[in-house]
Amino acid sequence: MTAIGLLMALWCVGFAVFNIVFEATDRFADGAYADYSSAITVMNWLVVGLKALGAAVALLSVAKRPTFVPPALLAVLVWGVFATLGLYAAGSVVQAVGMVSGLAGGVEQIDTAGVGYVLLFLLAAAGFGILAVSHSRRNGLRKGSAVLGVLGAPAVLGLVLLAVPTLLAALGLMPRP
Repeated sequence: MTAIGLLMALWCVGFAVFNIVFEATDRFADGAYADYSSAITVMNWLVVGLKALGAAVALLSVAKRPTFVPPALLAVLVWGVFATLGLYAAGSVVQAVGMVSGLAGGVEQIDTAGVGYVLLFLLAAAGFGILAVSHSRRNGLRKGSAVLGVLGAPAVLGLVLLAVPTLLAALGLMPRP
């Protein structure tokens, strides 16, 4: 379990590095997304924070006995990370199916990098799922923590993908659609 916890923490940190590089290089300051650069900066740093939280959750889920995080709260968090990653990956798979079927975009938009990206998220979801089950069993927790974590995942995704951009548009940091 410790190895899986370390791998999941490294996965989170590794993906956070991309967002940090985007910010360090002003990747979105010019070009097609220049009007959105302020909003993208806010989103990038929010995502870095979520990924850092994911790394901490992964490490805490395999720690002997973290004294500052109750096991039930940690279970909610680790199940939430699992469900968030799983939901995100499932959405990407549905999008790919839509592209292959011609319902949204076209199959020519699917490339090796995109497939690899989705596979990495599926693997991370599986890794966090293993951590969630292991943590819950080791601590003899009831299913309520798992249910709360899994049900909270759509709220987290909704906040990140819908509510925050709406707030950024209202604040004038990005153009309104």
